[in-house]
Amino acid sequence: MTISPAPEQVVLVDVYLLRHGRAGLEALLLRRAEGGRSPGSWEGVHGHLWPGESVVAAARREVAEETGYQADRLYNLSRVEQFYLHRVNRIAVVPAFAVLVPEDHPVILSVEHDRSEWLPLAEAIERVGWPRIRRALADAGVLLASGHASLVEDVLRVEAPAD
Repeated sequence: MTISPAPEQVVLVDVYLLRHGRAGLEALLLRRAEGGRSPGSWEGVHGHLWPGESVVAAARREVAEETGYQADRLYNLSRVEQFYLHRVNRIAVVPAFAVLVPEDHPVILSVEHDRSEWLPLAEAIERVGWPRIRRALADAGVLLASGHASLVEDVLRVEAPAD
């Protein structure tokens, strides 16, 4: 009998919204609503790619759908996580991004979440349950602490699509 490996597939994207607040760099966390997966857990923006959709397009769409923000200052965190989707025998590959947003914009939640909270980065890292979210937030803090990606801005900044 031949056992073939589970294929890897980019099916999900993670995006973390950051802003410079009174306490320094802050991260937006969203609490999962009742009736969905992992109710009560805190996370960043997270979602599936649509068929034929690029990873960057999915990241921008998910930010708008889940928070009401536009992902104008989108950064590739140079991090890709993987996890096994046991129900479908697939290894999900999950690219991670961050978006720097202005301090005064209201959050508009989707039905997936029932609450949002801006927290200092260290508190946000402590609140989330998934280790991959902790790692990505820590990386975002290192890469974007100054409000941009400094010497690697040209590599990590994802340019807005042409109109």
